[in-house]
Amino acid sequence: MKQSKEKLDAHTAEIIAWHFHPSTGSPFWLEYAEKLNFDPLKEVNCFDDLKKFPAFEDEWLRGGPVTRWIPKGFAGQPAYVFETGGTTGTPKSRVNLRDFRTDYEEFSETLPEEYFPKGANWLMLGPSGPRRLRLSIEHLAQHRGGICFCIDLDPRWVIKLIQKGWMEHLEAYKDHCIDQAITVLESGHDIRCMFTTPKLLEALAIALEKKGTTIREAGITGIFSGGTEFTPQWTRFAVEELLDGAFMTPTYGNTLMGLAASRPVIPEDGYTIAYYSPQPRAVIEVVDFDDT
Repeated sequence: MKQSKEKLDAHTAEIIAWHFHPSTGSPFWLEYAEKLNFDPLKEVNCFDDLKKFPAFEDEWLRGGPVTRWIPKGFAGQPAYVFETGGTTGTPKSRVNLRDFRTDYEEFSETLPEEYFPKGANWLMLGPSGPRRLRLSIEHLAQHRGGICFCIDLDPRWVIKLIQKGWMEHLEAYKDHCIDQAITVLESGHDIRCMFTTPKLLEALAIALEKKGTTIREAGITGIFSGGTEFTPQWTRFAVEELLDGAFMTPTYGNTLMGLAASRPVIPEDGYTIAYYSPQPRAVIEVVDFDDT
């Protein structure tokens, strides 16, 4: 614990020094520093010192120019813009240079090669477009020596269908996405690994069952899945009814935090899911909203 705290404190000090130094900092944080009643470069030396800052307002992420978030120290380097999971209004955007690669290269080390063999091709059955997840899965596949095949899925359109109550259209759009996935799986690309969400995994398994086959028989041996729908009950259902022996590892992540892997989910542990944030880049704390 002491070693982890020391590492976290050192990382915090390094990040603050980078973002608030005139030669390396980003325009947003350099301008923000002028409004503070303290000097971050002198007074933020550990993780607990971050509490000296006012709360971060996620509305700052809406609109542009997004270049205000790029540190001067990274000037001239290729940058990506990812949108958060929001589905209405002006998107909340995040500028990214390399951390999605770092996250998924580290996550790669947790994948059992028996089910996620090096060199295997991947299917990305999840959100496409300006999403960190799409590019991350593609990089994960390439990092492990494979090729990633993606479907086209617009989560903003899904939310609009739900809001309008167009359930028939929603079901048709889901079928459209699953049809894309099955077409890829049946096209001889030797796909062994897959990312998908719990709902799409269930829909894929049901669609394959109607065709007289299973996820495992379609060639999939390892599934990396993520989403808020994960519960011990659903995980047990997936293992016993959907996967046909394919291995599944739950994860939790978002555009801001990155990827949190889980420990192995096993029957002996009641299919309990425990996530581990990618420290020191992301830290989770239990807080009291009334304690201001």
